[in-house]
Amino acid sequence: MKFYVVGAQQKNQVLKDWEQYKKGIILEVDSANKTVEKRLDYVSPADVCPAVNPSISFTAATVDNNHLYVGTQTEVLTYSLPSFRRVGYLSLPCFNDIHHVRPTNKGNLLIVNTGLDMVLEVSPKGEILNVWNVLGKDPWERFSKTIDYRKVPTTKPHESHPNYVFNIGNDIWATRCHQKDAVCLSKPGQRIKIGRELVHDGVVYGGKIYFTQVDGHIVLADSNNLKVLKVHNLKKMTNTDHPLGWCRGIKVVNDHKVIVGFTRVRPSKIVTADGKEQWKGGYGVLPTRISCYDLKNETLLWEQSLENEGMNAVYSIHSKVI
Repeated sequence: MKFYVVGAQQKNQVLKDWEQYKKGIILEVDSANKTVEKRLDYVSPADVCPAVNPSISFTAATVDNNHLYVGTQTEVLTYSLPSFRRVGYLSLPCFNDIHHVRPTNKGNLLIVNTGLDMVLEVSPKGEILNVWNVLGKDPWERFSKTIDYRKVPTTKPHESHPNYVFNIGNDIWATRCHQKDAVCLSKPGQRIKIGRELVHDGVVYGGKIYFTQVDGHIVLADSNNLKVLKVHNLKKMTNTDHPLGWCRGIKVVNDHKVIVGFTRVRPSKIVTADGKEQWKGGYGVLPTRISCYDLKNETLLWEQSLENEGMNAVYSIHSKVI
């Protein structure tokens, strides 16, 4: 089986998390032959980036109808597959920390604009059709329509940090990292309560929704009654004493098999009692990789490191288009 892995290459220094990546990367992984090939790398143009030390990465993508839709911090790009020829490009002043892009059945784009705690529906020509603040507030209560947020290094702390948009039927849902849940944007009031740890993804498959949690758990929810069905602890399946890494990105292969992305644990910044900033921790033992698990038998089937081809962060995983 062959897969596209979407992510980023890290700079060779310890930086703030909104400064640390230098390019977006897409790799092709052949799990049978254990080979990894770079298919695409990308650096955003300076006019859509902060002036000082911008972070550039590919974030969570969607593959649909032989096209790959993917964001950077400040752009949305569309590539034809399998050639990876770029066929679409958008960058709007309100874009800041884009985390996921998904096409609609009407040909528009749903864009998770994480830096402004919102989800946008945008036409292919860049017309903003809908704006949802994921907390149900006025989307422009905290932000200005006149500021070019592409030039703003970070808007953190985020109130919600949405990171993924998905559909249940015709309804639009967003995954909210800080609230540890997912909420319906098109019919406010519906919620999938997950809890416990920070949440990413929201892949709908076979009547279930698959979420990842950053400490290495997979949460399955029922797409009909919106209740959590099962929580899988990947640490127990991996047979290691080391932290697994930052768990984000999931490809559902079938009812029992999934492929999950792990980003190597990075140093974190702490502030001491006297107000000084220090960096704590190393770069972790386990590499940035994708790992295949059998959830029925609770076993790790295989792993593939991605670091030799320059990928240091994983955002999403997709079946190869032939």
